[in-house]
Amino acid sequence: FVETFFEYIATEVRELMAELGMRTMAEMIGHVELLDTRHAVRHWKASGLDISPILAVPQNPYGQTMIQSVGQDHGLAEALDQQLIALAQPAINDGHHVAIDLPVRNVNRTVGTLLGHEVTKKWQGAGLADGTIDITLTGSAGQSLGAFVPAGIQIRLVGDANDYVGKGLSGGRIIVHPHPFSPFVAEDQVVAGNVIAYGATGGEIFLRGTVGERFCVRNSGATAVSEGVGDHGCEYMTGGRVVVLGPTGRNFGAGMSGGIAYVYDPTEVFASKVNYDMVDLENLDGTDLDFLVDVIVRHRDFTGSAVADRLLQSWDVAAGSFRKVMPRDYQRVLTVIADSKAAGLDEEQTVDKIMEAARG
Repeated sequence: FVETFFEYIATEVRELMAELGMRTMAEMIGHVELLDTRHAVRHWKASGLDISPILAVPQNPYGQTMIQSVGQDHGLAEALDQQLIALAQPAINDGHHVAIDLPVRNVNRTVGTLLGHEVTKKWQGAGLADGTIDITLTGSAGQSLGAFVPAGIQIRLVGDANDYVGKGLSGGRIIVHPHPFSPFVAEDQVVAGNVIAYGATGGEIFLRGTVGERFCVRNSGATAVSEGVGDHGCEYMTGGRVVVLGPTGRNFGAGMSGGIAYVYDPTEVFASKVNYDMVDLENLDGTDLDFLVDVIVRHRDFTGSAVADRLLQSWDVAAGSFRKVMPRDYQRVLTVIADSKAAGLDEEQTVDKIMEAARG
């Protein structure tokens, strides 16, 4: 249906181009005299608006063309990923384990993305075995560290990161923690920026320290752990699991339609920071507690987290301070699946029940 819709758009564009006597898009660029702006300018919202600067035909004294005639150089040949790709050839070609240790600076953006592309070209959606490409970076990483990284790539950052860590994460693992000799208390400091795990579909993120706003916005499948988040945590989340071992900002769970979040709340203030339009706070069951223990142990082992260690040492007490954020629609679907399984229904019958529940 989407393809057909765009085919109709393309057909209509061709018809309009034919009316204008144009054969290509390149021919049309710059011909502002063909635009009929009267209807827009007469609109009451445009009253008094002078759009002539927008429609002015630029004068090009140096002979530039109106269309792109020179390719852009994005400097990808100098990207840190080129080193990663070269060092990871045994893994990319034959699936052999490689360990890479390099410095990183905040001018190094989307570190791991080009490497992930090479892995996916060779190994398709399955990626590589867990930890096949083991990367340790030391320093301050630029935006989008580990964006779209597939399974088999683990990136450990000893230092801190800018925004969009793990954007579109697709099965890989990202670990961020301060240097062992850092003088500050990790859980009191920001270790990564805003919008972490944006649109992630799978994989894991372990962050020793607090992070910025919109943590796990639109996450649909990754497991992510941090020790504190800013405002709008888990916004529009549709899947995956989130564990917050520290304080949160306001508006937590806004537009959250799927996945589950667990928040450590010993001071019992978290309830006042939740957006209840689509979620409820629920009690944890045995399955939840088993999941939390496993994830917190992994967080401690991967990052050396003192927070995780303290929680595990007093788990009988700490477990009672976790709050479970559950989307109502998601819970309804899980209930239908469980009831259908108990009733012995097949997959098609279960889907029918889910659709029936979705329609209310």
